[in-house]
Amino acid sequence: MIRALRDAPEFQGRIVGLAYDVLEPGAYVKDLVDDVYLLPYPSHGVEPLDARLRHIHDRTPLDVVIPTLDSELDGFISLAPLLTRLGIGAVLPTADQLRLRSKVALSALGRDAAIQVPETRVIADPKDLYQLPESLTFPLYVKGPYYGAIAVRDVHEAIQAWHATIAQWGAPVLIQQRASGQEYNIAAVGDGGGAVVGAVAMKKTLLTDKGKGWAGVTVRDPALLDLTARFMRATQWRGPCEIEVVKSREHGWQLLEVNPRFPAWCRLTAGAGLNLPALVARMALGEAVRPSIEYRAGTMFIRISADVITTLDDYQSLVSEGELHREQGGPA
Repeated sequence: MIRALRDAPEFQGRIVGLAYDVLEPGAYVKDLVDDVYLLPYPSHGVEPLDARLRHIHDRTPLDVVIPTLDSELDGFISLAPLLTRLGIGAVLPTADQLRLRSKVALSALGRDAAIQVPETRVIADPKDLYQLPESLTFPLYVKGPYYGAIAVRDVHEAIQAWHATIAQWGAPVLIQQRASGQEYNIAAVGDGGGAVVGAVAMKKTLLTDKGKGWAGVTVRDPALLDLTARFMRATQWRGPCEIEVVKSREHGWQLLEVNPRFPAWCRLTAGAGLNLPALVARMALGEAVRPSIEYRAGTMFIRISADVITTLDDYQSLVSEGELHREQGGPA
């Protein structure tokens, strides 16, 4: 997302990275972030986040905050009045909107938005996996509340996945019918009133062993944009999101999940000519933006894994002080 912001010709200012761990690599990429601050983990609650944001804003005045993780959204939504008082812009969904697209509520969302959704059930006890309804047949996905989707082929693998998901992400644990077909993702921004401010769709062309897109290409399909519009109308979504769908010969388009933030591939939107992170930054600043779904099809991204070189001094600064500052960059 930071790379997309820096791609915008009109961008001026400093980028302040908010990290949760001293070993997050982005904190040490000098051409990306000008200042870095550690935040308390979301599991610590709202009060430590409140105090930390006040401290950060005193040290480095913030104009805009754009959360990028599912798990941190509850905290930022709770502190939306504080952000307003401090003069920090943010384009956030409401707590109700966040619940409407949760994995637990996905089936209800599908009915409200007239979008097909693979059958999904909440599994409170692993013993329930022995008594699945006939409509749920293996292979299945076991999913956590925020992240993680483990493909399982039988009940024994499902029980192992249930325990692994509980240990890593906590409750609830969901099981979803595995939908086979070509996977597509849509990065989109809603205005909070049911309209699409911007949307870019891409087809996954290379997947990791966890099913994450490692390469993709932008596509233009009216069905994808219509599905996005129906989601926005049903939820009145405000801010960025990622809509994950699959297309199969048997079932057509099916909604797998909706992530309440920009996806990791969001720089592709800038490459395709519709820079959605820059658009959200402008919205957060109170600027009027023109809705658009115009972008170039056939624009690709291919992800790489790269080593980040840093100094022990920078590392120790984050460890001991919880912050890191660099000289380059414009005003905050």
